[in-house]
Amino acid sequence: MTSPFLGEFLGTMILVLLGNGVVAGVVLKRSKAEASGWMVITAGWAFAVMAGVFTSIACGSSDAHLNPAVTLGFAVRAGDFGKVMPYIGAQMLGGVVGAALVWLHYFPHWKETSDAPGKLACFCTAPAIRSVIPNLMSEIIGTFVLVFVVGAIFSKRVAATGPGSLGPYLVGSLVWGIGLSLGGTTGYAINPARDLAPRVAHAILPVAGKGGSDWGYAPIPVVGPLLGGALAGWLLRFLAI
Repeated sequence: MTSPFLGEFLGTMILVLLGNGVVAGVVLKRSKAEASGWMVITAGWAFAVMAGVFTSIACGSSDAHLNPAVTLGFAVRAGDFGKVMPYIGAQMLGGVVGAALVWLHYFPHWKETSDAPGKLACFCTAPAIRSVIPNLMSEIIGTFVLVFVVGAIFSKRVAATGPGSLGPYLVGSLVWGIGLSLGGTTGYAINPARDLAPRVAHAILPVAGKGGSDWGYAPIPVVGPLLGGALAGWLLRFLAI
């Protein structure tokens, strides 16, 4: 019953459910985690990635990309684009379902929260200072680091040293580091399926008191990660690691 499509779908669903779930816990009113801060959010996202990777592998995707930018980056690295569209389709669908589960899980808290931008933050990212080029560069740099270091973690040279089985933990730690070091500018989407798919869910779900879905900013956390992922894939291919 398992398959790469199912693995990417369920892994991304878990990633978004736990990742956006920690944001909702911090942002929404009358949550026991309310106002617990950036450290909690970045840690929650790190564990979300780790859980998503394990889920994806167990359900049939040995790649466990969970991210169109990672899929594109590794396609550039390998020179093989056959998995790109099927994986991205599964990831986007998983992102929508994961976001819908966050809405359902925190159902009574949406009505208790008057902050419409805060509610949107439970689904997708927004920049701290809105400026197109710097915001785009932040997403490119953050995603480049993600894809390049993931490529390094799973490279043959690193695998020869023995830590290959630690991959999901190391990737989770990498995402935590990116969030702490580079996430303060745009909220480190670094993943179109984590940003665009939940943004779609925000637009269509009957979230109590919600505002707009900020479609004017939406291209940044899609284009930036795809460019960063492709650049990292090219460098991995060039370096042959």
